[in-house]
Amino acid sequence: MLTQLAAATGVLALLTLVPGPDMAIVTRRAVSRGRADGLRTVGGIAAGLLLWGALTVAGLAALLAASAEVYLVVKLAGAAYLCFLGVQSLRRPGGGPEGDPDGAGSDGGSGSAWRTGLVSNALNPKIAVFYTGLLPTLAPQGLRPAAGMALLVLVHVLLTLLWLSAYVYVLSHARRFFTRPRVRRAMDRVTGVVLIGFGVRVATSAA
Repeated sequence: MLTQLAAATGVLALLTLVPGPDMAIVTRRAVSRGRADGLRTVGGIAAGLLLWGALTVAGLAALLAASAEVYLVVKLAGAAYLCFLGVQSLRRPGGGPEGDPDGAGSDGGSGSAWRTGLVSNALNPKIAVFYTGLLPTLAPQGLRPAAGMALLVLVHVLLTLLWLSAYVYVLSHARRFFTRPRVRRAMDRVTGVVLIGFGVRVATSAA
């Protein structure tokens, strides 16, 4: 069982490292508002994964993944939210406060950062497909299916927390560079375009 768990952890680690909307959202918050805001966003992302994990273990995520209509509604809502965040980044004035390296700043506060991470994942039905389609094939033998999937969800959440938190700390060390007005404007525009691109890709992707 330990060998199977190690192999599953390796697969989940590779999937966690692939850049996606989570990394773009964390970049946006950590660069604009500092390390603490970035970490709160990571916490919200982890909470979204736990939500989908609980739904998967309960069997509800499979129902959503199997319902084309519900899947489409959640998918379009998630795509619209990513596009909304992207437009926010594009419209944000350049510059901004360069102090407060660890605080939330004036852009919505800590609760906003956590909600951003949570909502972005809660409205991502791809996680439901990922959990219901991949986790059963990776679950270690010797455990009940629900227990095996719950264990892998926790592993995935832990890997996500470790990876994105480390990424936030890397960004925080370079924040003095990123908060220069010209660099900040460029980062806002790049992040905005990336988020909108992810939103469009989510909206146009197949189930």
